[in-house]
Amino acid sequence: MGYNTKLRSFDSVVKKYKTVFLDSFGVIKNYAGIIDGVKESIADMKTQGKDVIVLTNDSSKSPKKLAENFEKIGLVGISEKDIISSGMMALGFLKNKITKGRIAYIGTKESAFYVEEVGLPTISIADINLDDIEDISALVFLDDEGFDWQSHLNKTVNLLRHKTIPVIVANSDITYPTSHNEVNIATGAIAGMVEKISKKKFIHFGKPDSQMFMFAYEQILERRKLDRNEILMVGDTLNTDIIGGNKFGLSTALVLSGNTSENQMRIYIRSTGIIPNYICPSIAMNTI
Repeated sequence: MGYNTKLRSFDSVVKKYKTVFLDSFGVIKNYAGIIDGVKESIADMKTQGKDVIVLTNDSSKSPKKLAENFEKIGLVGISEKDIISSGMMALGFLKNKITKGRIAYIGTKESAFYVEEVGLPTISIADINLDDIEDISALVFLDDEGFDWQSHLNKTVNLLRHKTIPVIVANSDITYPTSHNEVNIATGAIAGMVEKISKKKFIHFGKPDSQMFMFAYEQILERRKLDRNEILMVGDTLNTDIIGGNKFGLSTALVLSGNTSENQMRIYIRSTGIIPNYICPSIAMNTI
């Protein structure tokens, strides 16, 4: 087959690396809460002196809120400084490129952190009057909640018909699991639909985009000196976490605790050609 699909225990893999990048949903937590063995594994890695960084496409909350939510469900030791979200990439773009006007956003009030930090007036798509859009200077897709899908997405399409503005997608995920067998449509899929309808070209942030990995790497270099081959990227999705890590020159580990099951794994690897360095049941230690 040209690749090895033998399962490895995470502890046998992670010992080779100084820094570990972890996806959040499907690696650390799922629809039921913290995945079994994750708290102990993260604590063990930190005891060994490894840096543990969460790399997530979740732009529904600020890093501070994401860290607080981890703590609420029993995971301590992950601070906001240990979390890099795709929303942070969108925020950086907005600060550099948008200097005036109102920034419109699609998502919850909590997700609006990433546009409010720019320092310009912000407005939810729900509150936009299409007769008063002259000063709208950008539109940002942040979350799949916080708006009425039919009426507000129709409004979004018409806003883009009447106004030429940059459109930023802060979360490129297409779906996310809501149970063992079901998924919900995520922000990236919603934005993709509007992008196709509006015939505009949107600016997408988040894994697998290399900018997110570069940002994380630069953050780590401020803590310690290390090469890319000393970093392990761990994710549950081949076409975001694994291909993104591969393209950036990191070792990658696919875990089967989220979007990809053991049965799907072999089919997906064969059909996509995206090959992780390792495949593990989860990041729990001593699982094999």
